[in-house]
Amino acid sequence: MRLRFVPMARPVLQMSRVAVLRGGTPILADVDWTVREDERWVVLGPNGAGKTTLLHLAAAALFPTRGTVELLGERVGGVDLGELRTRIGLSSAALADRVPQREKALDVVVTAAYGVIGRWSERYEETDVDRAQDLLARMGLRSFTSRRFGTLSEGERKRVLLARALMTDPELLLLDEPAAGLDLGAREALLRLLTRLARDESAPPTVLVTHHVEEVPVGTTHALLLARGAVVAAGPVTEVLTGRLLSRAFGLPLVVERRDGRFAARASGS
Repeated sequence: MRLRFVPMARPVLQMSRVAVLRGGTPILADVDWTVREDERWVVLGPNGAGKTTLLHLAAAALFPTRGTVELLGERVGGVDLGELRTRIGLSSAALADRVPQREKALDVVVTAAYGVIGRWSERYEETDVDRAQDLLARMGLRSFTSRRFGTLSEGERKRVLLARALMTDPELLLLDEPAAGLDLGAREALLRLLTRLARDESAPPTVLVTHHVEEVPVGTTHALLLARGAVVAAGPVTEVLTGRLLSRAFGLPLVVERRDGRFAARASGS
């Protein structure tokens, strides 16, 4: 019997011995991590673990103090970062804070086509406007195109920013705590969208940062656990999101359960 060789998917993000120092204090230390184009990652860890710093490195918004970061086949520090960043979709609370409150939802999305925040007198191609409208419709916001960003609920804002992150058909999608601040209903609505995205073979590779295993979308393939700037574990999601490893990362005994593809964690004995 002849064995068929199946090549590994192309890496879109590679970190090698990466460290980030602030005033001599390590924020990240000796991080080795590879994300491939067919993978959906979640990054978990307690406050201060270095998750946001890791995402800034992945977004080419930060240079490592030591080590190398290769992003979409380019080495960060040796390429035009402005061009590289246009190939990455990003949604974060920091981005939301920069969006003008009077900006229409459609304009929040369409301006991503030119890498700017806030629409002034620019004219956009009809194809760009059509794509922005389609993305808002996919987020369940078809009738929200003319609504002001500042009038939207927190859940609606999260979905608008997700549409914006997808506007340029990115080669890598980065989501920084997309469910933070949402009530139960809004969280579950967003997770349905993220689950559809994770299961879509045509969707870009994704890295989602969160504090909570309950916010891990079904379809997530891999997990990275951080604690005090160091990698606790990285690999297939079912092998990493275990009680033993999460207890080690969060510093207390935890019981982890998985049902219908969703994870839940609680303190041991509670």
